[in-house]
Amino acid sequence: MQNKVEPKLENFLTRPLQFVAHWRSLPPYELIGYVMMFAATTMFAYGIHPYTLEIVKLVVLTVTTLYVAYFAALIWNDITDKDIDTIVHPKRPLPGGQISSRKFFAVALVFSALTFLFSILMSLWCFILVGATALFVAVHNKYLKRIIHLPAYSEIFTPVQWLTMPLLGFFAVWTALPPTGDVNVNVPVLGYISIQNGQLLSMVLLVIFTYFVDDAHDVAEGIHDVEGDRRIGVKTYASSFGEKTAAKVSFTMFLFSGVLGVLLFYYTLLSWIFFIPFLGVWLYTIRYPYRLIKTTDNLQRKHLGRLVGRKGFDFLIASYVLVFFDVLLQLLNASYLHWF
Repeated sequence: MQNKVEPKLENFLTRPLQFVAHWRSLPPYELIGYVMMFAATTMFAYGIHPYTLEIVKLVVLTVTTLYVAYFAALIWNDITDKDIDTIVHPKRPLPGGQISSRKFFAVALVFSALTFLFSILMSLWCFILVGATALFVAVHNKYLKRIIHLPAYSEIFTPVQWLTMPLLGFFAVWTALPPTGDVNVNVPVLGYISIQNGQLLSMVLLVIFTYFVDDAHDVAEGIHDVEGDRRIGVKTYASSFGEKTAAKVSFTMFLFSGVLGVLLFYYTLLSWIFFIPFLGVWLYTIRYPYRLIKTTDNLQRKHLGRLVGRKGFDFLIASYVLVFFDVLLQLLNASYLHWF
């Protein structure tokens, strides 16, 4: 009996991972970039201070929680957007018939359960943050973006799910470590929140930056998906105001994200290690939304919308990777190298 049970358990645990490995053709640089991207959130929140084993554990848990949560969100998005994907992404697993809705739902549950498990190992506050985000995303994707007719509603609120990334890093530092901050608040059952002076500004700037970069690439991708969104009734900038207006909105958001990068450099712990390559990446990226607003061909606009969406998401990843290396090099310099 034991030999029969163990293969079943092994299949239950490994099949979701095997499926995800072949589910989408995610480039290797993206999969590696997520590790640094998610680690950067906690490292940025903690600052340039000596690391203990507890801090290393916190960084690892942040990476694990966000990594699993990212795939859970993608899978739930495929489930809720099956009707839209049938029109604009017919080769995805559900519309393409590669997996049944029942099995895909089971995979989503496994990744969601792992997300909650890892988050509660950080703190109850982190667990509540992840739970509140999951609830919002589920209701938003399944119902709200289809029934609320506020212009551009979907793309105004969809980036909210990405705000969990910077928030989780700060909440981890504020709630999972000893209360040694300048502001300490103890809440029954949930525990304390301990905040150092200056951390709130850093958090707000990083959250706003994340929102605008993610929304900029979402708006561009909405141009490519506009036919499916209109048919289902999803309100994006493209389906609400037209593809030309959506292109201008996306370009404006990319411009503003550059300004926010400057503010992050000026008002937070980030140094020239972040800022100089950030400017280069931003200047490279902004060329694509500029081409998007200049084109007059509708078919080319749809193609460029998808390209800008890809480049914009790469810009988000690259920005966080630069934050990771900036904080890491500053830490190494402060502890060992003393180069600057």
